[in-house]
Amino acid sequence: MDTYELIRSRRKTLALELTRDGRLLVRAPVRLAKREIDRFVAAHEDWIARHLAKQAACPPLPPPDSPETEVLKARAKAVLPGKVAYWSRVMGVQPTGIKITTAKKRYGSCNSRHSLCFSCYLMRCPEEAVDLVVVHELCHIREMNHGPGFYALLERYLPDWKERKKLLH
Repeated sequence: MDTYELIRSRRKTLALELTRDGRLLVRAPVRLAKREIDRFVAAHEDWIARHLAKQAACPPLPPPDSPETEVLKARAKAVLPGKVAYWSRVMGVQPTGIKITTAKKRYGSCNSRHSLCFSCYLMRCPEEAVDLVVVHELCHIREMNHGPGFYALLERYLPDWKERKKLLH
């Protein structure tokens, strides 16, 4: 990749980031030589190409106030409470609330008060992937991190979670 946007800061490591509009950002320590940064980018060309292709395969999200988004919100409000209720019973956990948003960067979240948030854009994914996100967030009621205990819990309820994760787009 020949072109990238370089962002220098007081960090100690190099990092790559692809923006939603396909720009490559490289975050680097202030004093690291440009040739080292170029070498790092060249060494990660496969990763960059894979992620650019994956990004290109995903249709762009509609604006939050579009008719398509309103349909997705309505569908999420109709589908997700039932899924949360079902999986809550199976798992023996109880969220304090459910909220549907137009978040574009994450499909779901669980806050410290055990309230769940889901993006309406999750409704564009297959049902198996939707169940994964619901169970993932419910697991956070017991494990508020992504440590080994969290993944053991997720594996207990969805042994095929890794395959389901591939269905998220």
